[in-house]
Amino acid sequence: MTNETDGEQRINPSLAISNISYPPQEKIMWKLFTSDLKMLARNRQSLFWVLFFPLMFTFIFGLFFGKNNTIGTIAVVNKSNSQLAIGVASALDKSNIFKIQNEDDLNSAKNDIKKGKISAAVFIPESFGALSPTSSKQIEIVYDPGSQIYSSLSGVIGQYLTVVNYQLQNSKPIFSSTLEPVTDRELTYFDFVLAGVLGLALMQSSVIGIGVSMAKYREDKILKRITTTPVKSWKFILAEVLSRLIINLIQIAIILLVGKFIFGAHIYGNIFLIIPIALSGAFLFQLIGFVVASFSKTADAAQGMATAITIPMMFLAGVFFPIDSLPKWLYSIVQYLPLAPLLRIIRGVMLEGTSPFFEPKNSIILVSWIIAALLVSIYKFKLSDE
Repeated sequence: MTNETDGEQRINPSLAISNISYPPQEKIMWKLFTSDLKMLARNRQSLFWVLFFPLMFTFIFGLFFGKNNTIGTIAVVNKSNSQLAIGVASALDKSNIFKIQNEDDLNSAKNDIKKGKISAAVFIPESFGALSPTSSKQIEIVYDPGSQIYSSLSGVIGQYLTVVNYQLQNSKPIFSSTLEPVTDRELTYFDFVLAGVLGLALMQSSVIGIGVSMAKYREDKILKRITTTPVKSWKFILAEVLSRLIINLIQIAIILLVGKFIFGAHIYGNIFLIIPIALSGAFLFQLIGFVVASFSKTADAAQGMATAITIPMMFLAGVFFPIDSLPKWLYSIVQYLPLAPLLRIIRGVMLEGTSPFFEPKNSIILVSWIIAALLVSIYKFKLSDE
């Protein structure tokens, strides 16, 4: 239908829009996926922080707790030539807990402690270990009260001297304890934290990334423009999620490679099983990001809501320490946080080589969160507020 005015033909806008032919929705969704991936790749600053943030934690904990790393530097001022004194110094060195710095003067070592160059000093008197009634019987430990290294230092020296005392007295302890690890695999605190950093990285980049970017799209009316196409909301969500899963896959690979080959993390499980488990967690957190965007009208509001969700989980879901060390009433709550079961599954596979379904409760909680977040995202997230 046309309207004629002054000999000109004008096309009815509504009729023109209705005559536009769109490609199949599958092609539209694929184009959304590829365009989202290109936008993420071109936003170099955002991409840098998405990848740098987890690496920062990996390097920090790796430098402190990775392979061949010590908990601090100590000075050993050994003034005695006795076998006992040499044995004490050797025990400290072989413990691989401390970085040993040999000194000739105790006052110089004390000055280094005050300046923060070392954490403690061990002073072995000249007559220590000599077979004489008047010889010195004590080793002096000088330490910085702000450092907790003295407890480990005192423990190593005390254990060695206890063995020597029993040998000299030709006696054996009456009571003792034995150590029986539940597994013969070598595990460190860094191994525990590496799995936590992996979950933390996926949570932060997904919840905050999706929540803020979708809220920003709404502010800029980008989502409203998509309503002029026949694409459905769930297909738009799927395209966004799939494109960001590619970034998450890169995150997972970098964290595991750095942890394994730079800091010597122990990964006993199948890495090709760890990856899909981690991606399922990323999928969950991206859906939570859409939930955040659904209830946020502005990017600032989304940022605040996403932070309020991720920060408590960072400290309460077991990223840096086992949640079973929490008070019982708090543990009964935080074990159901989305990040908690994900980390338990990842650690079980990574450190113990168990099945992801070894503890079915964790899988049930994780799947329940995915279903709940998916339903809320589909029915609550709208491309247009109108």
